[in-house]
Amino acid sequence: MKNEIIKILQHEAKAILNIPVSDNFEKAVKIIYQRVHVKKGKVVASGMGKAGQIALNIATTLSSTGTPAVFLHPADAQHGDLGVIQNNDVLLLISNSGKTREIIELVHLANHLNPSLPLVVITGNPSAELGCMADVVLDTGNPAEVCPLGLSPTTSTTVMTVIGDILVVQLMKKIGFTAEEYAKRHHGGYLGQKSRRQSKRKKK
Repeated sequence: MKNEIIKILQHEAKAILNIPVSDNFEKAVKIIYQRVHVKKGKVVASGMGKAGQIALNIATTLSSTGTPAVFLHPADAQHGDLGVIQNNDVLLLISNSGKTREIIELVHLANHLNPSLPLVVITGNPSAELGCMADVVLDTGNPAEVCPLGLSPTTSTTVMTVIGDILVVQLMKKIGFTAEEYAKRHHGGYLGQKSRRQSKRKKK
């Protein structure tokens, strides 16, 4: 089993290192910064299934690090939750195939509500319909799944998460996010205590 575990780790690590690095990351950060920190909108993240869970994680991490974000379930969007979208927001949509029906429908609904909403897409298939609709595409590199069946979202969700981390870190640096600001948003638990300690040390 140890050898199998090593192979899995190597597979996942290779997939991360093979994420295509392009100017699109900088473009995505600039769009999010402009919409959220200049125009006072927010990131509206969405995805279906496992990709939706990654979108939720990215949204909560962005919010805790100074870039307001919410998760919008694509199915709930069709039953009134689309109303969470405001004029200065930016959509961050995740679909490995780039063909997820519920996400394509969400784009059409959002465009009907506000045609000027910029769209940032994380996908393993940039040439698919969703990528063609996007202002910026962040390509995962479309790695093979480590799942022995090659079906269950495993490696694909790993690289999606890493791309989310890249956006989070770059936005933190762009806005000069500090431990003091982190503490204001994360009062409880170990991280809240740690951020307050760091903030106090810097004040000294």
